[in-house]
Amino acid sequence: MSRLFEELSFRETRLGELSLRRRLCTLTHKDIYEVKLNDEFLMSSLFTHAEEELALLGLAAVKENELDVLVGGLGLGYTAAAALTDSRVRSLNVIETMSDVIDWHQQWLVPLGQQLSEDQRCQFIEADFFTWARQEKSLTAELPGDLYHAILLDIDHSTQHWLNDDHAGFYSVEGLQKMQSHLQPGGVFAMWSNDPPDDDFVMILKDVFCNVDAHIIRFPNPYQSRDATATVYVAR
Repeated sequence: MSRLFEELSFRETRLGELSLRRRLCTLTHKDIYEVKLNDEFLMSSLFTHAEEELALLGLAAVKENELDVLVGGLGLGYTAAAALTDSRVRSLNVIETMSDVIDWHQQWLVPLGQQLSEDQRCQFIEADFFTWARQEKSLTAELPGDLYHAILLDIDHSTQHWLNDDHAGFYSVEGLQKMQSHLQPGGVFAMWSNDPPDDDFVMILKDVFCNVDAHIIRFPNPYQSRDATATVYVAR
C-alpha cells in the first residue's frame, strides 16, 4: 500500500517553494499527485477532466488534418496527453517555465511522465509562455518560429487570478493580438480557467477572434459530494 503522504520533490524557485507530493486519497483509495507553489495548489491528479477538455475542445475546433500544437504550461501533463490522443497532431511543443516540472516528467516521477517523454511528437521546452507570446521571434533555437494550428493555455488560475502579476497584460486585446500572430490562419486559441466565464474577457476575445465560446466544464468533487466547474474558452 502507498504511503499516506510523500513529498517526491521540493525546490526553491524564482516563483517560490515548488513541491510535488503523492498521497493516498482516503475517499478513492488511490494515489493522487499534487503540485503546490507556496501555499497555492496548482494541480491535482484527482481533478483532470477540465484540463483534458481544454485539449479536446480546442483541437475539435481546428479543421486541418495535420496539426502543430503548442501547450502553455506542463503541470501534470494531462492537457498534453489529451492533445496527443488526436491522431492529427504531428508535433506538440510544451512550454514550461519551471525546469523542475520538466524534470519530473523526464524522470517519470509523475503518472504521465514516461508516456509524454517517449512520444516522439512531444517536446518539452523550458521557457516562459507569456514572454514567448508577446514577441515575434522564438525564444530559443529549440522553439520553432513556425505558426501553430492550436495554442492551448493552462497556467494562471483565471483571467483575474494570475500566478505572476506580469501576466496581466496578456489578457488584453493587445496581448491576445500578439499571441494570435503565432497562429495559422483559422487557428484556435483555447484556455482553461478555474472561474466561471468572464464576460469582460469574452468581449476582449471577440475583439481579436471571429468565433468565441466559453464552455462550462462540470466534474465530480468527492470532497464536497457535488459537481465542481471550470471554464474552457475556445477562440478561432
